[in-house]
Amino acid sequence: MTYNILRHRDHSAGLTDPGLLATIRDDLTRDGWTLLRGFDPDMEDFSSLVTTLCRRVTFDPARNHSTATTQMVDAGMGPIGLHIENGNTPRCPDIVTFFAQTAAFEGSQTTICDGRAVWDRFDDRQKARWSQAMTVERVLPETLWKRYLVNEHPDLSDPSQVTMEHVLQFKATVPGQDFSLHEDGSLTYRLTVDPVRGSALGGEALGFANAVLGPSHNYQPPRYAMADGSDVTPAEVEGIRALAEEVTHEINWQDGDIAILDNTRVMHGRRAIADANRNLFIGMGMI
Repeated sequence: MTYNILRHRDHSAGLTDPGLLATIRDDLTRDGWTLLRGFDPDMEDFSSLVTTLCRRVTFDPARNHSTATTQMVDAGMGPIGLHIENGNTPRCPDIVTFFAQTAAFEGSQTTICDGRAVWDRFDDRQKARWSQAMTVERVLPETLWKRYLVNEHPDLSDPSQVTMEHVLQFKATVPGQDFSLHEDGSLTYRLTVDPVRGSALGGEALGFANAVLGPSHNYQPPRYAMADGSDVTPAEVEGIRALAEEVTHEINWQDGDIAILDNTRVMHGRRAIADANRNLFIGMGMI
């Protein structure tokens, strides 16, 4: 994977430079990610870039908003496994952007792994297994699933407005979903996804791009089951994690850096945080 750094000195018009936007798209198509450095953006600049890159912005209901289109990243201090953002949700974003307003002096590097490189290292048995559909199942508290639905349903602006009719409408809109509602308002949620996929940005190559290796910082850890009825085991996950580490790169953040990822191809994670004096923000959505 090429380490792309797009620098302000080469794009003096700033983040709105049409030439920069074209280069970003070229980098994403070729390598799946790119890094902007030296542009000295503020939150308004970052938010504007997100809305320029994404036709429709989406959110994680467990995160706090920093602007109307961006959120703060706060996932503890430990390392975070590779994953695609919101990979266990019905509308997984195509593009994910990160803004290091204040970079950590030590640790907290973001890890980047091209799912195509992982897929290419699978043997025939692994390729056959992961070519199946996969079901994600977990329990969501009422607060979180209603907040998510408000973000995704055009007729909702507040969780108090959510009715079962809205739930059924959203279920019909996005295939592969099922749920069981409980007396306490929580919901057992099941979503069928393809753990190996092509990129939303084009190209025929397949990539292992999902959230199996990732965290459940704000959620109950999910159960993953393949279409043949077998569960994804911890040993299996650790084997893939070791394989993926061989093709994982790191972003060593500098203040003001912005990373842009093809979230349908490239997984990301984080090394452990050694310096808690950091501010990282996220914006994501559909192309």
